[in-house]
Amino acid sequence: MVRGKTQLKRIENTSSRQVTFSKRKSGLLKKAFELSVLCDAEVGLIIFSTSGKLYEFSSSNINKTIERYQRNAKNLETRNKANQDNLQKMKEEVVSMSKKIEFLEVSKRKLLGDCVGSCSVDDLQQIEEQLEKSLSNIRERKNLLFKQKIEQMKEEERTLIEENAKLRERFEKQPPPRLSTTLQLAPRGISQVETELFIGPPEPQSNG
Repeated sequence: MVRGKTQLKRIENTSSRQVTFSKRKSGLLKKAFELSVLCDAEVGLIIFSTSGKLYEFSSSNINKTIERYQRNAKNLETRNKANQDNLQKMKEEVVSMSKKIEFLEVSKRKLLGDCVGSCSVDDLQQIEEQLEKSLSNIRERKNLLFKQKIEQMKEEERTLIEENAKLRERFEKQPPPRLSTTLQLAPRGISQVETELFIGPPEPQSNG
């Protein structure tokens, strides 16, 4: 015979309720003992019946187990409180950042010329000062880049001049080239004549 599933609700009959309590209490205490032995866990179990009778099980000392539980519960409460405080701070920071982003978006649109219809004279004056300051910074940056580029080009020019001077000095130290040609005369019976052509200033004549 298959037993039906017991509904989880209060048993109205007193006798049946007492029998169920006795059976399930014994099974719960047995499971607690098995858990402590099989898993080497510190287990503490406290049961109060309807009449107020106490049933308990502890794998060590029930008072020490309760003290350990209280310490851990207190630490857990402290951590939860710290987490809640951090969460609240993060929410506040998110709200603050959202407001800053919204303000920057509005300021950017105004600087671009949008949404200025509702601006007062003071607001327009402030926008104008911001634009003038931005233009001044842009001009300073542009002039600095120009100066850096000019210095770079001057340095490249100096390098080229030095390399050109070195090449000229090396060329002047080399001896002038000599060209040797052989002339072959076409008429029969006349031997070949070899001449040397010299390019450059004439060599000094030796006396004697």
